[in-house]
Amino acid sequence: MDEVTRIQQQAQHGHAHQADTVHLPEPTAMPMVLALGISLLITGMVTHWVISLLGLIFTLRAIVGWFFDVFPHEKHIDVPVEAGILAITTTRTTRDQLPVSADHRKLLPVETFSITSGIKGGIAGGIAMIIPAAVFGLARYHSVWYAVNLLAAGGFVRWAGESNAFLAQFHLEGLLAATGIHALTSVLIGLLYGAMLPMFPRKPILTAGFVAPLLWTGILYSAIGIISPILNDRISWRWFILSQIAFGLVCGFVVNLQVRVRTPQFRALPFAVRAGIHSDNIEQIEQIEEAEKTKPVDKKDDYV
Repeated sequence: MDEVTRIQQQAQHGHAHQADTVHLPEPTAMPMVLALGISLLITGMVTHWVISLLGLIFTLRAIVGWFFDVFPHEKHIDVPVEAGILAITTTRTTRDQLPVSADHRKLLPVETFSITSGIKGGIAGGIAMIIPAAVFGLARYHSVWYAVNLLAAGGFVRWAGESNAFLAQFHLEGLLAATGIHALTSVLIGLLYGAMLPMFPRKPILTAGFVAPLLWTGILYSAIGIISPILNDRISWRWFILSQIAFGLVCGFVVNLQVRVRTPQFRALPFAVRAGIHSDNIEQIEQIEEAEKTKPVDKKDDYV
């Protein structure tokens, strides 16, 4: 009877021991020592053999130590476990959320310009850009063909060393090359304006006429030395910026005159919303916005 009691006590003690501890592998520094040793071995190949010798010592020590951590018996330790209740709290406050509906995820803009609008704007802006360029050629070189030939020189390597007098003369191949370069660039920028202007509905003329031209000029200024070295050496940046602004103003004005087309996001809305008959979601959003404006400011709620 005493033997049975002793076995039961040992079993109960074992269960209590298992409940209070966790059986885990014993920590060892051998993996880090092995990594250090291999690193020193490789470093010594390009520095000195003594470094490799030191790395070899660390490597062998790590291999032997790691081996005896596993064989003949794995080393384990019992880590005590402290049971307790962890209370999860936060200092963040709640905010009123906008109502979520089927059309909650927007794809803006809802309306945009067609491809032909960008082409028309690019052609009009390209024509307007010619005027400052021609005035620049007349004022400095007494020729309207200087700016044309300077643009064409970017495609003709043999024109790189030509004089200003040569560029001031009329050249048919220069006119054709400059016309192609200018037309293609103007249409591409016009298409970009058609896609960009609907995103800036409040100040489209400011964006198209000044912000975008200055952006293009900055990008071209950093890359013109690679694109066309002769243009980089002889270009007048003041007149170039003026011509870019003329392009942006005219192109943006023409694009804004065109009729906008509806995107797939607009066609995905319910018919009642598209027809303007039903707009509960919009009314709820407006009510929440008005409530936020009239709500007194509480400094404790401001966590931004």
